Amino acid sequence: MSTDDTPQHTAFELVGGEEKLRALVDRFYDLMELEPEFAGIRAMHPAATDGSRDKLFWFLCGWMGGPDHYIERFGHPRLRARHLPYAIASNERDQWLRCMAWAMQDTDIPEELQQRLMESFYQTADWMRNQAG
Repeated sequence: MSTDDTPQHTAFELVGGEEKLRALVDRFYDLMELEPEFAGIRAMHPAATDGSRDKLFWFLCGWMGGPDHYIERFGHPRLRARHLPYAIASNERDQWLRCMAWAMQDTDIPEELQQRLMESFYQTADWMRNQAG
């Protein structure tokens, strides 16, 4: 039996649940559409980003320990396989990470949680690279 009675909260709970996570995802895509520094990753998305917004939101819900909306709809995320058609090098990885960091700041995600999430996002984004550079 654990002597630590502190409840363990998921990143999903710490973010603030679905409403706050949706706001984060929407800000991420808004920044991608508005800021020239994210043009490289924006070009990888369809003209209308509604579907992309939903998929990222659904994925992040489960990835952060909340409802498995993505898996319920599409099965296992197979992130690397789904992203292989896109040329992803360090520049694209870094654009994605910078855009997400900015979105987290703009949606008032607690700083400690931002740091924790960025470490995980970096590992995943780096694993998605399929091009040199």
